[in-house]
Amino acid sequence: MIQNAHMKGNNVLIKATQPTIYFIGVTTQSSSIMKVFPKWAEALGLDDAVIKGIDLPIHAPCDDYRRVAEFIKNDPLSLGALVTTHKIDMYNSCKDIFDYIDPYANELSEVSCLSKKGGKFCAHAKDPISSGLALENFVPDDFWRTHCGEVLILGAGGSALAMSLYFGQEKWRDNVPSKVTITNRSVPRLKSAREHLESVAERINLSLKHCPEATDNDTLVSELPPYSLVVNATGLGKDAPGSPTTDNVSYPQNSLVWEINYRGDLLFMHQANAQKREKNLTVEDGWVYFIHGWTQVISEVFHIPIEGDILNKLSEIAK
Repeated sequence: MIQNAHMKGNNVLIKATQPTIYFIGVTTQSSSIMKVFPKWAEALGLDDAVIKGIDLPIHAPCDDYRRVAEFIKNDPLSLGALVTTHKIDMYNSCKDIFDYIDPYANELSEVSCLSKKGGKFCAHAKDPISSGLALENFVPDDFWRTHCGEVLILGAGGSALAMSLYFGQEKWRDNVPSKVTITNRSVPRLKSAREHLESVAERINLSLKHCPEATDNDTLVSELPPYSLVVNATGLGKDAPGSPTTDNVSYPQNSLVWEINYRGDLLFMHQANAQKREKNLTVEDGWVYFIHGWTQVISEVFHIPIEGDILNKLSEIAK
């Protein structure tokens, strides 16, 4: 069963009558999860569980985020949610509502997962885990140690911060990019990113660049050394049409290009694919990221382990 709730004006969310997980986004009905979740629920033995979408405009009023959080917290059969696009706004608007905030959520000041456990309403940031799993799916072993390439992340939202934390883990030792650059159209978001990434800034040689125009991003892409990684961590191509680069962007040879979205016009990915053969690029979409993002949250919300054979089964069902 799939339903959708739109937060407009003073609309009230409807009390759940079955165990319910919510998808808090912008255009949730367009997501594949709305077709995939019922099949996943069946495979996981969650036959009576349902998913509902909650659509909010980008940077919605603080009261809307609080209304959603308080509703889920106080409704017995509303078990939790996956949050996309609104991760930072949800955290900033609702941190006093949460009874527990996990370390990643505290470090990033964002929330991508809401759950309940032991009578507590919990906020989690799962992106450092799910983005890392997605990266490991297509970045070759010892890639950074072997080639000394850089990472350019376009956009300074929650996904960009999560990836930076992933690259900054001490366990990688010297197998890290020679530099990680984050760009953004607005200066305040860059300042916030620097504050949140202070703990890993030295380990990953972090740089933040103000790029108000797509041509600014083009310039940075063209200056990258071979064997680098360029990531579209903006909402462009999914939540809004377009790309953070222009059609004139020029990629470095033998590089990786990651469009973290899997739906929308995906213009960024099409621009990269146009150079795929000439530049010997590896171009990835966000499908694997989607799988790991959702399975991490479902595992937390329903308190069931999802890994190994079960994870592979769910991936096959989604395909």
